[in-house]
Amino acid sequence: MEKYLGLDLGTTTLGIATNDYLGFVHGVETFRFDRNQYIVARKHVLELCDKMMINKIVIGLPKHLNNTPSEMSENVLRFKEDLLKANPNLTIDLCDERLSTVSAHKSLNELNVNHKQRKDSVDRIAACIILDTYLAMKGNK
Repeated sequence: MEKYLGLDLGTTTLGIATNDYLGFVHGVETFRFDRNQYIVARKHVLELCDKMMINKIVIGLPKHLNNTPSEMSENVLRFKEDLLKANPNLTIDLCDERLSTVSAHKSLNELNVNHKQRKDSVDRIAACIILDTYLAMKGNK
């Protein structure tokens, strides 16, 4: 199975996940950056791709429940284009991320995770949910 990097992009955080060759999804980290400083996040993703030898990325595309783009959708699309300009060898797909953060919070609530741990984990877990959803849709799970 090919390896992917799954991303959950926010305005100050980037949840990052990957899969192993058996298809299991693992959280990598929650990368923090200054508000709207996507160039810092992009550089980090490119470094991770090089380090982990990954050229396939899945980014969560935020939408409203009625399937219309959210305010964050434009940032995600620009982030994707900027990654491709920096490295045209990447393959980047978008995955509907509606409710991924809600699901992540629900999972953490069920585990009785405290507020600080939840804040440190929720974006990474949302990235896992995005990547897992994408792989399942592609039939790779």
